[in-house]
Amino acid sequence: MTTPSTTAAARWRCWHPRGRLCAVCRQPTRGFGWRDPVCSKRPRPSVWFCSITCQAFWTARAREGLAVVDLTEQEQGALRAAMKPVGEIMEEVGWDTPLAGLTEAQVLTLIEAAVGGFQDAMHTIAAESVHSQEVPF
Repeated sequence: MTTPSTTAAARWRCWHPRGRLCAVCRQPTRGFGWRDPVCSKRPRPSVWFCSITCQAFWTARAREGLAVVDLTEQEQGALRAAMKPVGEIMEEVGWDTPLAGLTEAQVLTLIEAAVGGFQDAMHTIAAESVHSQEVPF
């Protein structure tokens, strides 16, 4: 007799990273992850990704030993790329309009453009860097 906690569906609910964001591009995760095999602390540190591309990008950066404290060159480039969609929204709103004078819909559109532009740029950068590396086998 199986108990509800031992069914495959119950194990899946405990494992799947619902509500988490990709460690690279901040989109919702889709089950690609990494868990530290060396750390003995429970729960072990883990990160989740939206795609194999983002997972491979993060893994390559981790191998290089780069700490995620300051913005990397890729993140700075993604911020610069996000300026274009933000500028287009501000052009519609008017550059002389103070942020406090924006409506809720305008603020949400501005945030969506900034975050979406950053995510798209990070996803593109990750895809380009993964495809530019040689296959090791």
